[in-house]
Amino acid sequence: MSGEASDGARAESKMPTARQVPLRPRDAATLILVDASTGAPKVLLGKRRLDMKFMPGKYVFPGGRVDKADRTVAVGDDLATAEIEKLMVDMKGGPSQQRARALALAAIRETYEEAGLVIGRPLNGQSPPKDASWQRFFDLGFAPSLEPLTFFARAITPPGRPRRFDTRFFCVETTAIAFRGKPPEDELSDLVWMDLIEARALDLPPITRVILEDLGDRLKLGPIRSISAPVPYYFNRNGSFRRELITLAGASST
Repeated sequence: MSGEASDGARAESKMPTARQVPLRPRDAATLILVDASTGAPKVLLGKRRLDMKFMPGKYVFPGGRVDKADRTVAVGDDLATAEIEKLMVDMKGGPSQQRARALALAAIRETYEEAGLVIGRPLNGQSPPKDASWQRFFDLGFAPSLEPLTFFARAITPPGRPRRFDTRFFCVETTAIAFRGKPPEDELSDLVWMDLIEARALDLPPITRVILEDLGDRLKLGPIRSISAPVPYYFNRNGSFRRELITLAGASST
């Protein structure tokens, strides 16, 4: 289920009334798949069903909230140390490497469930998990591969929304796709690969547009993994929309 913090737009920002208690944002993750094989880079977006209560009809990246099993599932390889450290910057609650990995795993699991794409490596004798949320993934003969993922952006849904997510956006190039199949769930329809200019014509949540602009700027520097860059971080503070940059030294305002 797509858990982008897509209500994080400047124009839509509003603070809760005195009687409201802001919901605690739930950990969520999204995967931006980048196809740079020919011409202008393209990204994968899908349309949320019209009968959904959260962002019906909007085009989003595959993703969703972190499940309990995402904290314990076996992996084929690990995130780079620098990615884990950046994920832990300003991590709400109890910061841990386990939670950092769970975020990346949620992005991979949701991408398989919603788009049928596997970012993984052959099991090679690893025992599949008993948890149903990962069983279908492992039944294909793969364990999730974290090493190709780059932590790219973060956005927290503003207070006052009926659902709030603390969403981490990861990027991965399509060369990391190990298997392409039919999505086991129907939460996203009309899956499309579009370059960044074409994507702007879609019905996108405001924060998705912001992330696409960041992605376009980042790709001008070269392939995502070729250069270590600060991570844009969007959130609301005292009623104002803020953008900071996450680095290994912490978060700083822009």
